[in-house]
Amino acid sequence: MSKKVAIIISPSWRDYAKKYLADCLESLRGQDWDGDFKIFLVDNESTDESLALLNNIAETQNPPNPLFERGQIEIIRNKNNDGFAKGNNDAIKIALAEKFDYVVLFNMDTVIEPDCVSELVEVAEQDEKIGAVQARLMLWPEKDKVNSLGNTTHFLGFGYCLGYGKKYNPKNPPNPLFERGHSKDVCYPSGAAVLFKAEILKKVGLFDEEFWMYNEDQDLGWRIWLAGYKCILAPEAVVYHKYEFAKSIKQYYWMDRNRMLSVIKNYHWLTLILITPACLIMELGLLLFSAKTGWLKEKIKVWLYFLKPRTWQYLIKARRQAQSLRQVKDRDIVKMFSGKIWYQEVGDGRLKIANLVFNIYWQIVKLFIIW
Repeated sequence: MSKKVAIIISPSWRDYAKKYLADCLESLRGQDWDGDFKIFLVDNESTDESLALLNNIAETQNPPNPLFERGQIEIIRNKNNDGFAKGNNDAIKIALAEKFDYVVLFNMDTVIEPDCVSELVEVAEQDEKIGAVQARLMLWPEKDKVNSLGNTTHFLGFGYCLGYGKKYNPKNPPNPLFERGHSKDVCYPSGAAVLFKAEILKKVGLFDEEFWMYNEDQDLGWRIWLAGYKCILAPEAVVYHKYEFAKSIKQYYWMDRNRMLSVIKNYHWLTLILITPACLIMELGLLLFSAKTGWLKEKIKVWLYFLKPRTWQYLIKARRQAQSLRQVKDRDIVKMFSGKIWYQEVGDGRLKIANLVFNIYWQIVKLFIIW
């Protein structure tokens, strides 16, 4: 039987649909996937112009569909901006209820190569232990440069893209594993272009809606590994991403808060003890960094969040749920983790001393993680 694929285009917010949707839909129109599929468009408080565009799509969705002759489009509207995690979850829950085999997420600001969905499914079916498959994310319009070859986690919870900004030559790729027919384990897949197996999502859960936005893909990928499954990169499944790092880094509160949530939820408690000294030093460094860069209010807001009883009630429950999945030891998972921080435009130069100290600390600490 042909596999059923649900394609979810990430939540539209403000003028996103007006800016990005046409290119994204046009690239989906050209997909060579010949199985059943359905497209879900999630709206999180769009502007009037973007909402009008979504309404126009909704009005023309009945078969025969002028855009997708074999597929369907379903619009999911939220009156408020419910965040990336919940917006995607709204669509994923419907896809699971309708018994789709695969859930594929694409950011609205992407352009997808015609064979991308087919490649993702082909790779996913190679091994029953594969839970998530990320496409090779390239930048737009610099289509020869990498956005993400999978994402990695710093041992203190910072997440970042592998290979960002490097030129990708199919005849001489940055990693010898990235050859036709090969894939690569990744710490976690980017939510901008990823396939999840429906059966695995039913076991490990969906995005944690407490995260709202940022690091929710890191947390889900971590839980997939905890449960004994794998996250991998499919290098031949290509997606171009109209990525703006400056837009992301401005969301300091969510990025800093959520990387801490991910760490507290998913590490073994003994690992948490081992990294506590480094956490305290990092917090001091981030305090100075935020004061210098004008983000001090956001940093204080993060601390205040963790002082709320409601936060710890959530964390106790969320950690219990995550640890109940555990089939793999920390010592095996942290082999993929990094002791260095590298953030795109921030660059490694400004972090040279910190990276040296924390990397040495992490290499020593890893030797003691036997659980």
